[in-house]
Amino acid sequence: MSVQQRRKYDSDFKRNAVQLSKEPGRTVTGVSDNLGIGKDILYRWRREQRRKEGLAFPGNGKEALTSQQQQIRDLEKRLKDAEMERDILKKAMAIFSRAPQ
Repeated sequence: MSVQQRRKYDSDFKRNAVQLSKEPGRTVTGVSDNLGIGKDILYRWRREQRRKEGLAFPGNGKEALTSQQQQIRDLEKRLKDAEMERDILKKAMAIFSRAPQ
């Protein structure tokens, strides 16, 4: 019994494959056969590109975010850091304000 290793395709390959499949006179089946990929994979790539437009295929498990989403994520991180600093300072203030015994 042989174990099939999952093949990985870079984002440029995916974009080019989708572009080829959209050219007039070409079919998804023909393009997938020429590239050595399954037609179901190519259909999935086409769906993903249609849904996410320019944000499709970010690669390596990275989530594709718009500039606004990225800005929100950065601001949430800064808020979390500020809250953590505030909590540390509160605890330090409580420790240093205790009366010596």
